[in-house]
Amino acid sequence: MKARTRTHAAAGVLLTPFFVLFTLVMVVPIGYAVWLSLFTEKQSGLGFGGKETVFSGLANYAAALGDPAFREGFVVLLGYCVFYIPLMIGGALALALLLDSTLARARRFFQLALFLPHAVPGIIAALIWVYLYTPQLSPVVDAMEAGGIGFDFFAPEGALPSVINIALWEWLGYNMVIFYAALQAVDRSVLEAATVDGAGAWRIALSIKVPLIRASVVMVALFTVIGSLQLFTEPLIINKGTGSSVTSTWTPNMYAYTAAFDRNDYGLAAAASVLLALTAALLSFAVTRFTGRKGKKA
Repeated sequence: MKARTRTHAAAGVLLTPFFVLFTLVMVVPIGYAVWLSLFTEKQSGLGFGGKETVFSGLANYAAALGDPAFREGFVVLLGYCVFYIPLMIGGALALALLLDSTLARARRFFQLALFLPHAVPGIIAALIWVYLYTPQLSPVVDAMEAGGIGFDFFAPEGALPSVINIALWEWLGYNMVIFYAALQAVDRSVLEAATVDGAGAWRIALSIKVPLIRASVVMVALFTVIGSLQLFTEPLIINKGTGSSVTSTWTPNMYAYTAAFDRNDYGLAAAASVLLALTAALLSFAVTRFTGRKGKKA
């Protein structure tokens, strides 16, 4: 009994720093955002008096949901997720499988080359690509025009592919490293047995390697979904740097940022942030449930 008590005490001591930090950096900010979303500032005295904070209940949530700009931001986010998530997971997995294949050469070089873009801060990466997207400045655009290919990266039809390209450039190598590390842990005797049984490279990759690293695929998919909903830096830089079709409310995160720092409406910004957080939580739950059912069937 004493040994069990000592074990529980040791576990409590070791876990306490985590729970303290989790409370300070997660629970408290979320709680404050929820609290802030229930209030709004009103100016008394026909606009000549000072501002006062009053309880507004769910009015900020209704204002956010009733704003077409906020709803259109979710439409943009949906289009982004539909294209970005499959390209990210599929591309990273394909690269990892290629590096893990027996035909791969110079693995270390390609791992480093593919991972290096992730080491570039998001703001710097966005600035680099804004330069590469800008006509009369970009050698890429000049080469495309010389080849008879005309494409405006800042036009309404080009803004979403432009942002997706930047995000892929930043994160593809990072997720590839995760998949490659998982593939390195696969028991080689299983692969050798499949080869002896006559399985080809494609069969081994799709029917043996991918199912064996399913946990890593699920983890990357979950983090990619959450990261996609937090889309902010890349479109913000494109908006600030070029005045393109990417507006200041292009995504829900940008809508909340604009409400807080351009309009000084912190209650509306908090409500928009809470709604986005609830959406992320629901999608994360859906991904885990869906992948859990797939795993049981497998």
